[in-house]
Amino acid sequence: MIALAVDGLNKSFGGLRVTSDVRLVVEAGERRLIIGPNGAGKTTLFNLITGELSPDSGSVALFGRNITRLASRKRAHLGMARTYQIITLFPRDTILHNVMLALLGLSRLRWNPLTALYSQRPIMTRARAALGRVGLEHLADRPLAETSYGEKRRVEIAMALAQEPRVLLLDEPFAGLSIDERADVRALLKAIPRDVTVVMIEHDMDIALELADRITLLHFGQVVVEGTRAEVVADRRTREVYLGE
Repeated sequence: MIALAVDGLNKSFGGLRVTSDVRLVVEAGERRLIIGPNGAGKTTLFNLITGELSPDSGSVALFGRNITRLASRKRAHLGMARTYQIITLFPRDTILHNVMLALLGLSRLRWNPLTALYSQRPIMTRARAALGRVGLEHLADRPLAETSYGEKRRVEIAMALAQEPRVLLLDEPFAGLSIDERADVRALLKAIPRDVTVVMIEHDMDIALELADRITLLHFGQVVVEGTRAEVVADRRTREVYLGE
């Protein structure tokens, strides 16, 4: 089964083409790595897939359903979740509250401004379970501002996992982490069950290659190489893009 299909996706900002005829087919349960130098269009591609940007042309399908013109919030209800390259959390709130807010976005309670969030036991239970998956349940009541950068990364992953996604997009989950923090996040990602399809942007090639089934190399908004880990590493175009050979 195909979890995610991108076909002929194009996006320009003024006269700058940032995504050019991108085609991507990700099988259900696959771990797909998106690589490329800075400015290759990786995060723009994620924004197009999640609906935060609208393409000039082309299509995006999730488990066979065309979602190209579907609002970003509605894609979340269909099982798509993501993290961001730049962490976007509420520092004055507790870790638990941040995760509960992510769950509230999928609940009808979001329409009630008078909702007392901490009285919603099912949401709290799911949020604590998500924090348990990332090893942070013991810090649930700590203000986010009092946590390390690596813990914030794990909170963001917990927020995504709490939504029980079918497709999870991770934008540089190892960025800015220490060696120990990278090991923690690597173990966390490896533990995600295969009923969740994972598409990841990452610059740390050693870690990313360990996690990936297939790799797509973007350069100037185009797919230039795609294949297994061995195929992409051996391809001369990969060396040209990264090493200028």
